[in-house]
Amino acid sequence: MAESEHGYLRMEDQENRPIFVVGDDTAFSQLYMENHEDIAAITVGVCAMAKKCNSKPMREILQRLELFEHIKTLVFEEDVILNQPIEDWPVVDVLISFFSQGFPLDKAIAYKNLRKPYIVNDLEAQKVLLDRRLVYEKLEAEGIIHPRYAILDREGNGTAKCQYTDAEDCIEVNGVVFHKPFVEKPVSAEDHNVYIYFPVAAGGGSQRLFRKVGPRSSAYYQVNRVRQTGSYIYEDFMPTDGTDVKVYTVGPDYAHAEARKSPALDGKVERDKDGKEVRFPVILSAKEKLLARKVCQAFKQNVCGFDLLRASGKSYVCDVNGFSFVKNSIKYYDDCAKILGTMIMRALAPQRHIPWVLGAAPEDIPVVPTTSGSMMELRTVVAVIRHGDRTPKQKMKMEVKHKKFFYLFKKYDGYRTGYI
Repeated sequence: MAESEHGYLRMEDQENRPIFVVGDDTAFSQLYMENHEDIAAITVGVCAMAKKCNSKPMREILQRLELFEHIKTLVFEEDVILNQPIEDWPVVDVLISFFSQGFPLDKAIAYKNLRKPYIVNDLEAQKVLLDRRLVYEKLEAEGIIHPRYAILDREGNGTAKCQYTDAEDCIEVNGVVFHKPFVEKPVSAEDHNVYIYFPVAAGGGSQRLFRKVGPRSSAYYQVNRVRQTGSYIYEDFMPTDGTDVKVYTVGPDYAHAEARKSPALDGKVERDKDGKEVRFPVILSAKEKLLARKVCQAFKQNVCGFDLLRASGKSYVCDVNGFSFVKNSIKYYDDCAKILGTMIMRALAPQRHIPWVLGAAPEDIPVVPTTSGSMMELRTVVAVIRHGDRTPKQKMKMEVKHKKFFYLFKKYDGYRTGYI
């Protein structure tokens, strides 16, 4: 490791090529690039259905990713994904890929195994997200708080349990009793026809939720009997304040949250003047941030969306959607691109011998040289300042070595007076 006259540190390999640069001066990085034009950019490939790739959030984030000096983005054409063999797919260094309706997930997994790019969202783990039974099993295994539930499995695979008794105001599923109101969810995560059943004392009937169609996201029906075909998850209905909280992670340490009117109320979708669903920013508690971290890590999805229910002083994870973007937030687009870009550069810059400035991004870990020569992580600086002609009751000694401190000391003749 060597220190330059510009105040940055650089680490070199055996061939004197820089591995990374530490400091707030990028002059060395720029000079190096001017004399080493053969350094290839890191190609970030986006492998998803065209509707998702062409969405506003994806375009906004990819445009910001391109601002990283050494990152280039490449969107796979849908025709190539669906109709071409994986050997003919573009070769990329980083793969952003996620399932949506019609996407060949197994094919994408085969491509990942063939080319071995750096993966942002684990592809095999996305199969778990397609089955609500597996999602709830994962939540339970990882100790992530979720509603009490039971599975009514009519698929008949030999080990499935399918015993239930349907009474007027309750249902018993495999020995677990749920009193109305309770929620009935199809086991397929792609099926959004979720029903909520109400007790007779509250008017009975059911509220049927579905994907937004025009101004509605649910409708009320007098039908009070649970569905008789198909496999479902039954869970307790969580009484909230009439809102659902949507949480979006970008890595385990970042979570953006928004609240929307719950579709279980009257089914009417509140929209703004641009026709977008009205959402409000939400500040997550420390426990909710920990939940977001656990969900991100448990499902191996750096970019991940999930639903949070706040009820009875607790927060419950009731659905994990996988790869999801905030629909309309400039702040989120900026943060997401910076975090993804930093994540990618951390992983690949040393391998490519790209001189990358550590700590350049706001969310990056600050790395500083210490007086003992080791590298440490600066978490915070706390200073207590008292009047100079009083003797402090407690003293704190701090060693410094940055040239700016010595310049200031010299400027005010500190070598002669002993202070500034």
